[in-house]
Amino acid sequence: MSDKTAAPAHVAASKGLQNVVIGQSKLSLVNGTEGKLIYAGYKIEDLAEHATFEEVIYLLWQGKLPNRWQLTMLTKALQGEAALPAEIISLMKQLPKAAHPMSVLRTMVSALSLYDPKADVNTPAENQRKAILLTAKVPTIAAAWERIRNGLDPIPPHPDLGISANFLYMLKGTQPGPEEVAVMDAYNVLLSEHGMNASTFAARVTTSTLSDMYSAITTAIGTLKGAAHGGANEEAMKMFFEIGEADRVEEWFVDNVKTGKRRIMGMGHRVYKALDPRAAVLKTKSRHMAEATGNLRWYDLASKLDKHARADEEFIKKNLYANVDYYSAIALYTLGIPLDTFTPLFAIARIPGWTAHIMEQWADNRLIRPDVDYVGPMDLEWVDIDQRD
Repeated sequence: MSDKTAAPAHVAASKGLQNVVIGQSKLSLVNGTEGKLIYAGYKIEDLAEHATFEEVIYLLWQGKLPNRWQLTMLTKALQGEAALPAEIISLMKQLPKAAHPMSVLRTMVSALSLYDPKADVNTPAENQRKAILLTAKVPTIAAAWERIRNGLDPIPPHPDLGISANFLYMLKGTQPGPEEVAVMDAYNVLLSEHGMNASTFAARVTTSTLSDMYSAITTAIGTLKGAAHGGANEEAMKMFFEIGEADRVEEWFVDNVKTGKRRIMGMGHRVYKALDPRAAVLKTKSRHMAEATGNLRWYDLASKLDKHARADEEFIKKNLYANVDYYSAIALYTLGIPLDTFTPLFAIARIPGWTAHIMEQWADNRLIRPDVDYVGPMDLEWVDIDQRD
């Protein structure tokens, strides 16, 4: 007779859940071996070259590219939700000016739920509405905080601009040029979705408990805040500042990387063992931006360090390539984005992907509750508190 009490088949533990498949998705394919990224069937290179951010948002939410009327309707809906409640602006003005922009963004997204009477209604229609609301308002929060912490009044969103142009307008107070918008839009397209990354997984775990979208996005922002995830491009730019000039690249590489003191921030990726396709696009975009502004200093430095690393035997052996953080740091800094606003900008780009995953989780939900191998002591005897060491 079979033992009906036998434990189920055990799957070997994998640190960090590496190579563990936790579900299925129609949103994106990340092929790290070949360096490919696909959004709902479309190559990222084609989308970055031809699509607007709003077109990609529609693609992720609806599974297809929009026609002209559908794109117009989505754009208008996003523009109509871009303004913040007066109470949120008032709350932001009371926050410590030294607060990190990601902490502010996380807190304000959570606060937005308090002004939504249907925050806890999770029907498909309500989740679609909240996805539009959050995608529209997160850029406004990020831009408003940059001004508030510098003693300036927030600039209301422009009623006729798309998300990328509007963010730059609200940040600087002037309408951006076409080259700036093109770089910003490409960045948003490239970062909007990326499989089951840490913040997306965190959002789906929260959603699987039947919690609301605001809670799930707050969870995702908190996860993205970590230096090992969204904060890496900020660290990459700090590294470029430390090196200072392209002429110092070889000396810095030998003194720091070859001795094991430092690693190159923005090099290597948990998934990609070939060139990150997003990095290839952003390298070109950052060069165009550098040429347009006449400021090639940081692009030349990053490009030389990249080339130097790719000629090193250790980097070749370990398949270490520049990832999306490496060249995005150059592109964003050249755009005039403050260093600690890099990660909030990542969140702006990723909101469509997060919300798409949340809606996908709701469509076929089961509580995400993995097992863990217990490796602690067993059968210890109770010791009275007065007899303990």
